[in-house]
Amino acid sequence: MTQIQVARPTLGEEEAAAARRAILSGWVVQGPEVASFEKEFAALVGAPLAVACSSGTAALHLALAALDLGPGDEVITVSHSFIATANAVRYVGATPVFVDVEYATGNINPDLIEAAVTPRTRAILAPHQLGIPCDLGRILPLARKHGLKLVEDAACAIGSEISLKAGDWEPIGRPFGDLATFSFHPRKVITTGDGGMVTGRDPEIMARMARLRTHAMSLSTAERERAGGIVFEKYPEVGFNYRLSDIQGAVGREQLQRLPGLVAERRRLAARYRQALAGHPLLDLPQEPSFARSNWQSFWVILKKECPRGQKEVMQALLNRGIRTVRGVMCAHREEAYAGSPLRFPLPVSERLQDRSVIIPLYPGLTDGDQDRVISALGEVLGG
Repeated sequence: MTQIQVARPTLGEEEAAAARRAILSGWVVQGPEVASFEKEFAALVGAPLAVACSSGTAALHLALAALDLGPGDEVITVSHSFIATANAVRYVGATPVFVDVEYATGNINPDLIEAAVTPRTRAILAPHQLGIPCDLGRILPLARKHGLKLVEDAACAIGSEISLKAGDWEPIGRPFGDLATFSFHPRKVITTGDGGMVTGRDPEIMARMARLRTHAMSLSTAERERAGGIVFEKYPEVGFNYRLSDIQGAVGREQLQRLPGLVAERRRLAARYRQALAGHPLLDLPQEPSFARSNWQSFWVILKKECPRGQKEVMQALLNRGIRTVRGVMCAHREEAYAGSPLRFPLPVSERLQDRSVIIPLYPGLTDGDQDRVISALGEVLGG
């Protein structure tokens, strides 16, 4: 039986040719391909500026560092996200303050943010969970009211859209807050193997991030070459080695060309799942709010309390039928790395989604026949 993967990147001859082009150019690390990738990415999402880096985690770290968050500061965010979200807050020495999420979307619950604000709160870090845009229409006013920075963790959200005004749709990534960060991991909608991007509008902050990704070096290699003479760089602060290679940048440029088609196909597949699984007595499905258009980076089902089979049992039964799945989004506060950090607020929805959600296969290249096999297998396993 052919095994159906839960996710698979879409790469082809165009990306191979782009990588070859970069390799043969002799400039293989953070050069002209990366610069072009940044410009093309910014134009695509409507952002004034973009800075590429080595991973989505690096993008989060750079964003928080460039906003001067540090020890003694608090960042309101969610535990219900890949652990990189919380880890990035800790990287800069700040404290993540976890609030619960909405059941239907997995996104931060705006109703719970204001109660978490203290005199030490400096920022809100809001993921667009698995591609579904969070409720920025309610979060942005809260950030402004309390003078907080707002960083969108858009790791999964390239190609997603949001409407903050009736009938006016805009791509995630402008950004709407201060900065937005993206990931190009192979499970994301587009990939460079790994990599990340930060978008923003403040030239000073963006320039600082561009330096920080290369150990805060005052002059890039290209700038030294353009100088026409001997110049020496300086290192005014401690930075990081978060560069993106030009090979990856070249691949990323080709992936951007594919993006509209990739998102359209993901939306088609998600609609087929929704039609086939709607009304199942043992399942809840994720909901796309009226203000949001998801790219459906992932599709998950939630096992209702009435379901006689647990998450792991369902996943194993599907695997026995040749269908790979992954558990629902994790909760950082349940991991040993966060065992010494007491919760200020209960997180019942976050924990329920981790324990009862199963992410099922969805990616361009998944045939209708394969998808029907997934739907049928779910019916067999759940008895409906």
